[in-house]
Amino acid sequence: MGSSTHGCWVGSFEYAMQRRFARELAAGDVVYDLGANVGFYSLLASRSVGDSGRVYCFEPLARNITYLRKHIALNRLENCFVFEAAVSDADGTARFDPFADPSMGRLSDRGDDMVRTVRLDSLLERTEILPPNLMKIDIEGGEFAALKGGARTIEKYRPAIVLATHGVEVHQACVQFLAERKYRLEPLTGESVENTAE
Repeated sequence: MGSSTHGCWVGSFEYAMQRRFARELAAGDVVYDLGANVGFYSLLASRSVGDSGRVYCFEPLARNITYLRKHIALNRLENCFVFEAAVSDADGTARFDPFADPSMGRLSDRGDDMVRTVRLDSLLERTEILPPNLMKIDIEGGEFAALKGGARTIEKYRPAIVLATHGVEVHQACVQFLAERKYRLEPLTGESVENTAE
């Protein structure tokens, strides 16, 4: 059993998203990878931002964290820092459903696992992380809660945000949140922003 889909290793996985993601990065940038999974985007970011940059990888699922740390070690990356936590709008713990597919685990009241949750604003206020240039958010329905938990960070530093939403209500809430903060929204598909929720 591999650590992820074969498309990750041949370069075809989420091709439009990875190209846009890499295009937004420069040497010295700081990246937040929310929903790092086994590290596909974290590794891509690490190479793009170089030794002077930082990549903060957020992942709550133990199985994924094992692979994430292994991939960081195999690539000898010293600019990636792993937070074993789910990003949300509260600091503490929450129930987590690991789901049958480890890439689709999510915070859920019906979950059997308990995981640490963190707010980006709290981490930045405690100087555990540096201000972001780019945030990648793909956390299976928790996207709006993560945005709320990082609202002050987003308003102050205005990072580029690469966002994959899951569910119509979450998508609409995220669109409104970003529009209220004067973000220009660009879908990576040919659809309108209103129709791009998974």
